[in-house]
Amino acid sequence: MSTTRPYPPGDLGPEPGGAGASAAQAAPPVGQIRRLRLAGTRGAVARGRDFARQALHDWGWLPAASADRRAAAEDVLLVVSELVTNACLHAEGPEELRLRSTGKVLRLEVSDLGAGSPAPRSPHRPGRPGGHGMFIVQRLCLDWGVVRNADGTGKTVWAELAAPS
Repeated sequence: MSTTRPYPPGDLGPEPGGAGASAAQAAPPVGQIRRLRLAGTRGAVARGRDFARQALHDWGWLPAASADRRAAAEDVLLVVSELVTNACLHAEGPEELRLRSTGKVLRLEVSDLGAGSPAPRSPHRPGRPGGHGMFIVQRLCLDWGVVRNADGTGKTVWAELAAPS
């Protein structure tokens, strides 16, 4: 287990009604940006997920006070995992993970130096192993896209999820 995790892997914290439930009902943060440098690090996916989990705790999404809030937090952690994994597998590794809250929307950004563009495999074949990452991102997010770096080297893959109500 990572020393940065406040709970074991897969555990998003105490159940609703436990300690900290009132903090989970706080309004989502507005205008906050968190950055994690991932270039050249080992265990980038776990580090990115731990970083996102800590931000969700700090911002009052976790521990979740309702099933909807818990599902929203789980979606964020899954999308972070998928975006960072794609950068590891297809783009020479991630450079940076950014989390940006606008109150109603949480924007996740993963920058890398790769030349390719992610896209959901079409047609999607659920029974086949692999190739589901961008399909998952597309299904869970309000929107997602790719922004190429101005110098032509690399890109930022972004995804936006709704903040819990």
